[in-house]
Amino acid sequence: MSRIDRRGFLRSSALVGGALLAPTLTGLISCSVSRSGEGNPGLRPARKGEGGYGALIPSGEVGEIISIPAGFHAALLSTSGEEMMGGIVPNAFDGMAAFEVGRGSVRLVRNHELRDTPPSGSAPFGTRPYDAAGPGGTTTVEVRLGPDGQASMVRQFASLTGTCVNCAGGPTPWGSWISCEETVAGTGAGWTRNHGYAFEVSAASEGIVTPVALKAMGRFEHEAVAVDPGTGWIYQTEDRKPAGFYRFRPEAQGQLAQGGKLEALALVGQPGHDTATDQALLTPRKVQWVSIDQPDSDAPALAPGFVFSQGLEKGAARFARLEGCWYGDGSIYFNATSGGNAAAGQVWQYHIGRQELQLIFESPSSAVLNSPDNICVSPRGGIVICEDGPGTNHVRGLTRDGAIFDMVRNNLNPLEWAGACFSPHGRTLFVNIQGNTRPLESPNEDKSMTFAIWGPWDSGAL
Repeated sequence: MSRIDRRGFLRSSALVGGALLAPTLTGLISCSVSRSGEGNPGLRPARKGEGGYGALIPSGEVGEIISIPAGFHAALLSTSGEEMMGGIVPNAFDGMAAFEVGRGSVRLVRNHELRDTPPSGSAPFGTRPYDAAGPGGTTTVEVRLGPDGQASMVRQFASLTGTCVNCAGGPTPWGSWISCEETVAGTGAGWTRNHGYAFEVSAASEGIVTPVALKAMGRFEHEAVAVDPGTGWIYQTEDRKPAGFYRFRPEAQGQLAQGGKLEALALVGQPGHDTATDQALLTPRKVQWVSIDQPDSDAPALAPGFVFSQGLEKGAARFARLEGCWYGDGSIYFNATSGGNAAAGQVWQYHIGRQELQLIFESPSSAVLNSPDNICVSPRGGIVICEDGPGTNHVRGLTRDGAIFDMVRNNLNPLEWAGACFSPHGRTLFVNIQGNTRPLESPNEDKSMTFAIWGPWDSGAL
């Protein structure tokens, strides 16, 4: 592994469920060659005592569905198909965040990336839907935590209904979850409303919120968001290729429904720059922001790239399918899941104060890191990465000095992991197995599951 640089990667703070923590991550070494300088087929593994937690063993506490390191414990909190308040827990668990709601209690606000379409008879899983045919939305899971991080489910209920393909999103500093639709399908495809929007869900809500499409934030294939707590500005990723990276500046901080200005990132002196391949590591590049003049459209059928094309016309940069997004230490970190010369993934940093973009990590092969999706940062400074490549079934950790290790394995089948997040006090990791996203169109037995994991975090990087 080449010690190319140790500059800051989430050095001092991370946004976890609306709470600011203080991780100690002081540097991420971007690795593409071995210590000898030869090609490296995989990252240096972090053994136990070197940031990792040791070999994974089946957890009998959850019926050996998953494997975790020795000394850790797991609880299966929620499974699709079981009863919740007012209905049945829907499939397709995805993005998620944890919010403190009282001493010893947290609430998880969890997305459902349901992709069934109107001809399949899709319908909301709760009342007060945005779209009477929309199958997606969010559920809220209330969890009781012990001093050691042990978790048990208290109750769960629907909190946003009638939306579509709710993939990721992000927590806000004011205690809400922004749930994002990864589709621009509209009434032309049989829906009763147009889609492609972000929606805000208060973690304090005791039931289903009134759905408000945040149209000024744009109608596009939304993925994740991260909020700068200093300004309340929201940074957004787009899951398509090519994709844009966007900034939304609300008219009033924390009042997103009042509107604001949407902008796309561009590189100074490099209009329309394609970041997918042949990018120099750890090379800061100055950024400017170009305005999106028409962030929304009432068209019943909207071509993908409606917003992106406006930015590109003004010189916006192009990315290869943007996924997870996280705020920390005055920067926004985000993944390009198919970026890089090996098309295996990139991690980018946008430094807000300096208005600079740099590539801080690029996977040299799918054996190293395969299509990084959701990311989060632990209060101890390590990075949790959910992989989304074909055949992947791991949640992985990355240490401060760039060594990678396996943290959780799905022993059932290679289904996507999603929604990794820590409790506000950092003793419990929550994570989802996504399960079936088309239960009506393509029924199968792939259940969605939410797990809690706790144990000796202080002995490693996470």
